[in-house]
Amino acid sequence: MSERKTLDERAQMTDLERVRHSSAHVMATAILRIWPDAQFAYGPPIEAGFYYDFEMKHRVTPDDFEKIEAEMKKISKENQKFEYKAISREEAKAMAESGRLGGLTERPGNPSRFKLDLIDKIPEGEQISCFQNGDFIDLCAGPHVGYTSKCKNVKLMSVSASFYLGDESKGSLQRLYGTAFENKEELETHLNRLEEAKKRDHRKLGRELGLFHIDEMVGQGLVLWKPKGALVRRSLQEFITQELDKQGYSQVFTPHIGKLDLYRTSGHFPYYQESQYPAIAERDVLEKLADEDATCATLINGLSDGTYEGYLLKPMNCPHHIKIYASDHHSYRDLPVRLAEFGTVYRWEQSGELGGMTRVRGFTQDDAHLFCTPDQVAEEVTGCLELVKKVLKTLGMHDYRVRLSLRDPDSDKYVGDPENWDKAEAALRQAVQTLGVDYTEELGEAAFYGPKIDFVVKDVIGRDWQLGTVQVDYNLPVRFGLSYVGADNAQHVPVMIHRAPFGSLERFTGLLIEHFEGKFPTWLAPEQVRVIPISEKTLEAAEAATAKLADAGIRVTIDRTPDKVGAKIRLARLDRIPYMIVLGQKEVDEGTVSIRRRDTEELTTMSLEDFVAKVKSEIAERSL
Repeated sequence: MSERKTLDERAQMTDLERVRHSSAHVMATAILRIWPDAQFAYGPPIEAGFYYDFEMKHRVTPDDFEKIEAEMKKISKENQKFEYKAISREEAKAMAESGRLGGLTERPGNPSRFKLDLIDKIPEGEQISCFQNGDFIDLCAGPHVGYTSKCKNVKLMSVSASFYLGDESKGSLQRLYGTAFENKEELETHLNRLEEAKKRDHRKLGRELGLFHIDEMVGQGLVLWKPKGALVRRSLQEFITQELDKQGYSQVFTPHIGKLDLYRTSGHFPYYQESQYPAIAERDVLEKLADEDATCATLINGLSDGTYEGYLLKPMNCPHHIKIYASDHHSYRDLPVRLAEFGTVYRWEQSGELGGMTRVRGFTQDDAHLFCTPDQVAEEVTGCLELVKKVLKTLGMHDYRVRLSLRDPDSDKYVGDPENWDKAEAALRQAVQTLGVDYTEELGEAAFYGPKIDFVVKDVIGRDWQLGTVQVDYNLPVRFGLSYVGADNAQHVPVMIHRAPFGSLERFTGLLIEHFEGKFPTWLAPEQVRVIPISEKTLEAAEAATAKLADAGIRVTIDRTPDKVGAKIRLARLDRIPYMIVLGQKEVDEGTVSIRRRDTEELTTMSLEDFVAKVKSEIAERSL
């Protein structure tokens, strides 16, 4: 309610938002017909649909959804009109005290206490209004559709607990979510996408395919890459490393921890400490404060203001790369210097925001920082953007948009000279225009030290993911006193470019699991070929074929179980193996192998040598 929309903002609702807002009222009407004691708080439209918060004795479960939906359909068929009524504050309070607001009738002894509270939160002088459909009347500023018949394409989605106004001290409510669309086809498309998303959920597939594990004893948001997942990660790293070698990058390695002064200089600490792990005090500081019987506040405040020295799990790789650059003297002839690292960083995300691999507390960035002259910025940024395009093209991600994130001139969160900001934004705008794709400019979305270009990819079921990013930074080189000797023999400050095509390996891999539904292309698949001997008699030949495939650098296993061949094939398909070699006595006698792809019933017969050459070519070309 602290972000309560004005009446003008409410009037700007789209047609779909009006349908969803109205559907929330229809849902409330249906609940009251079934459970008349329900006390309603508020029910807004949201991005994916709508919800209503309410309190009642009956605890709603998914088993109740069919009954509620059936009542909602009746209300829709009744074609009740949504009628607007302007009322005085006194009338509103009287209706709430009688239980009429948020009800079907007056409810003596059961006043609408949430409505009474909400009335008090309406600013003096603002028009108070309610909307009525059938017998249901509720405190509401609207807008709504004309009749309930517009609210027939609805579906209840989930139920959860909530707190009134988000305040735990105000007691727990029930929150029932639903979704609604303007026509049946759009609703069905949405529900099909949700079902597809469940099938593709990387947390489910990651567990089934043995790719990664998150263990409570290790810590929430800290990913354990299992052997198969590590092979996917290694393939991605090798892909990027080959591209970096072509472009003249130098790979570096830096520690997972750094002194607080490093991050004070960069600006990451203490200004962003809420999104970082707590600082780590030096041992002698802890011993000294313990001897003095000091409080935790003394330690925390001392670390924040610099009274005490300490360390920080690195939230960013850039300060470490800056120090590598600063460790040598540079001439303009040396530039650009391109430093790359698969560097693991740590961020403190709220536990409720964590989710599988896509929202974690420790993640590895395919990070790089380029130090160049101002004249080199446009060309270097263009090279970074081309690398991101190459990544997306290789993985078959052709549906994406580009977002140019700029500073908000009215905000004070950005550091550095406004003139340098203008240069950086102009360089990025010039570079993004060379891509030949549509892009949007968004004020206020820049990093605190510089503007950036983000690639927002739409996956196969229509969801948006922010992936590769490129940022131009005139400020950190100044904060760290970086320099190079120019052609005029004077000292100059380099420009710094931050870029990460994947963003983070954890998040990117989670996306790829869902994008491919676990059916990775051969070059990415943790197991590329499975050899299936039909019987014990062909096991020796299967072992020999497996050895040849392994010698060729192909990731291969052999199914030695005594199961029937049909069961072995089904298991290989469940494991999403790109290729199966089915080896029977006929193949052994003829010196051939029978090849089955994971998504076909057809068998192709060829020599083992030809098959090895085919798979090696597919891997080398990174075919999809």
